[in-house]
Formats: sequence, C-alpha cells, structure tokens
Amino acid sequence: MKRTLFTFAAALGFVATAAQAQGTYPTRPITLVVPFAAGGPTDVISRIMGDSMSRTLGQQVVIENVTGAGGTVGVTRVMKAAPDGYTILMGNLGTQAASVGLYPNLAYDPRTDFEPIMNAAATPMLVVAKKDLPVKDFKEFVAYVKANAAKMNYGTGGVGATSHLTCLFLDTLLGVKPQHVPFRGSGPALTALLGGQIDYVCDQTVGVVPSIQAKEAKGLVVAVKNRLPVVPDVPTSEEQGLPEFQATGWNALFAPKGTPKEIVEKLNSAARAALKDETSRKRLLDLGAELPDEAGQTPEALAKLVSSEIDKWVPIIKKAGVTAQ
Repeated sequence: MKRTLFTFAAALGFVATAAQAQGTYPTRPITLVVPFAAGGPTDVISRIMGDSMSRTLGQQVVIENVTGAGGTVGVTRVMKAAPDGYTILMGNLGTQAASVGLYPNLAYDPRTDFEPIMNAAATPMLVVAKKDLPVKDFKEFVAYVKANAAKMNYGTGGVGATSHLTCLFLDTLLGVKPQHVPFRGSGPALTALLGGQIDYVCDQTVGVVPSIQAKEAKGLVVAVKNRLPVVPDVPTSEEQGLPEFQATGWNALFAPKGTPKEIVEKLNSAARAALKDETSRKRLLDLGAELPDEAGQTPEALAKLVSSEIDKWVPIIKKAGVTAQ
C-alpha cells in the first residue's frame, strides 16, 4: 500500500513538473534555422521576426544559417530535431513546396513532417540586372536575353530556391536557357550581381530593394499586378508586355512534427505580435514585404498554403524537366 501511494505521488509530481515546464515555455533560447546564407530575404525576415519574438517570449530567438541543397539541408535538420519548441524553421516557397517536385529523394514531406506556425511575409518578385547590362527597361531586357541567352547567366539562392523558381518560370515564358549559377543563398547571389559577376537575379523585394533604391543595380520589373510603393519607378510585368509573369514568394515558420499544440500556439502568438509591432511591421513593409491578414496568420491557413503551392509549382517544375540530387 505504501509503495502504491509512493508511486502515485511520484506520478503526480512528474505530471505537475511537466505541466509547469510546458506552462513556462520557453525557459532557454530558441534556435530559428534559416536554410540559406545570411543576407538573403528569408534571413532578413527571420531576423526581424526573431528580434520581436525574443521580446515577447522572454527568451532570445537565435538565428542559425544552415545552408545547402536549395535549403533542404536546414529543413531536414529541423524535421529531425526534438519537437520541444526549441528548434524551429523559417521555410519558404522553395523549401516547403517546390522541393517536392525538384528532389526525387527528398528527406521530408512538407505537408506531414512539420507543425505549421504562421506565414510571416509574402514577398513580390523582381527581375534585377547588373548596373552595366546594356538595357534600359524590361522590354529591352527580354529582347537582349533572347538574342544572347547562350552567353548570359543568372544567380539564385540554390536549386529550388524561390529565386530559382522565378527565373525558371521566366525562362519558360521566354523560351530561353541562360546559365543558372546557384549560390548558398540569395545574399551571396546579390553580392555577385553587385560585383558584376552575374547578369541578373529574380529575387524577393526584401533582398533587393535596398540595392535598387541605392541605384547599385537595375530594377527592371515587378512580377505582380501593381507597382510597389518602395520602388515606384519599377514597372509591372503587365506594363512591360508580359502579364503572365506573376510570382510572389513567401516565408513561414514551422516546428517539427509532434510539437505540443500549446507550444505552437505560443509561438504563433509571438509571431502575430511581431506583425503588430510598429517597428517590426515598418521594417518589413519598407522592404516591400506583404503581411498576411488576421485570417492568414493561423497555422491552419499556412497548412492550406503549403498544399496549394505544392499543387501549383510541382507541375511547372516537371514540365521544365528540372531535378536536383
């Protein structure tokens, strides 16, 4: 009888301790894995979000850049991490949707191996050329690429990155095949563009807007229906005669499968607070990001987005015949 009482008391103590631990989450720093090099759009958004979330959660959100294989190395690491809320991911269109069509032996399924937390920011895509490319607008660029595709190149954040998908989409529309130069993230690709080592990039506003504003590179076109307030002089694809060229990236937070619902909700609440915070919100908007509305800030909305984007991009990738190992 005494042993039974002791066992019962011990069990109660364990339950109480577990409940208390869960109730006080987080009790130590959280690692936010960015699957690309520092300086790219996913990295920039992660640092803005992480800074605000750190204040809300009372523990530092530490950014860790884990690069390789178009971002899939970092994503796989998070998939295998303990589902305790201390290792989370900032995935994007490339890693959580396009990867399904690009990698025959992909180590994870974006639809089932993660707990969606929240879509952080959508990012319109732009085509940006090096400063001395001999074109003055997108129409001239299209003619120039068609005439010189064999000797031209573009840089991306890696095979399957959002920047790669957008340039691949443009290649398909124009019927050209310039050389693809993959980097370990959009940041290094932009550095190569500014150094004149590559001809152009197709990248997210968050990464390239400052360079366009500083006139360090030529913003040729935005692949959305309306001009962007942060770069008002850059025309839309419709204005430049290629209305079907429409592309928007997105960056979203995920946790490993099995992370307790209470922890996911706490992370979602902190991410929501980041989008309401005046400083964070202004920083994102000033870089051309588009923030989700209230309905788009739920885990359920993110799960639907992932599924719909897989359905959209996988057929495009397969039609183009692109695969990655």
